[in-house]
Amino acid sequence: MTGTPSSHLRGRRTRAAGTPALALALALAAVGAVAASAPAASARSQDRAPTCRGVGVDPKAEIRYRSDIVIKAPISRIFKTQTDVARWPAWQSPVLTAERLDHGPLRAGSAFRWTTPAPATPTTPATTLVITSTVRQLERDRCVRWRGPAVGEGLRIDEGVHVWTFTKVRGGVLVRTEETWTGAQVEADVPTATQALGAGLEAWLRDLKTAAEAPHRGHAAR
Repeated sequence: MTGTPSSHLRGRRTRAAGTPALALALALAAVGAVAASAPAASARSQDRAPTCRGVGVDPKAEIRYRSDIVIKAPISRIFKTQTDVARWPAWQSPVLTAERLDHGPLRAGSAFRWTTPAPATPTTPATTLVITSTVRQLERDRCVRWRGPAVGEGLRIDEGVHVWTFTKVRGGVLVRTEETWTGAQVEADVPTATQALGAGLEAWLRDLKTAAEAPHRGHAAR
């Protein structure tokens, strides 16, 4: 916001299998395969867990996923693309709607509400998740951390905690992300929830890379 303990999942990047539509829908809460069969993570993913102003995801959550990508674009553009919440539907097809619940630049205390479809599964009905996220920490062009519930008819994630960091590296900007989910319903099937979370985060990273690397007139790299 995985059933293997969270310690088995740290330092691993898992790949989606089975239900990609569900994966995309659930994992965007503001959320790979089971860790036992997952390939080893890249060296970057094995680094210390990402934090924003010293705070990371829920350390007790069983459902968690961490990944990263290098984006060849100015760090300011990447950060703006990610934090301009109202424009998420323009570059993330799984996001149906997104609205700010306050005004001005995204900052600590800002809240936003967004929706994404969740197809039917053997244990849950098709529904639309309504996700209300509140920013807890933010440092411009460096990191953002938000948390909140995702609720739909017959499906609930009590709380997702999501951290993003942005670091200049040779060849671009390293974007790292980690997310955890908690809640009785998703914890009843940790492997499926982890699979959903991982696939969604990988898709989000790819979409962010595509959006940020698209030609932008009047923007000079810096």
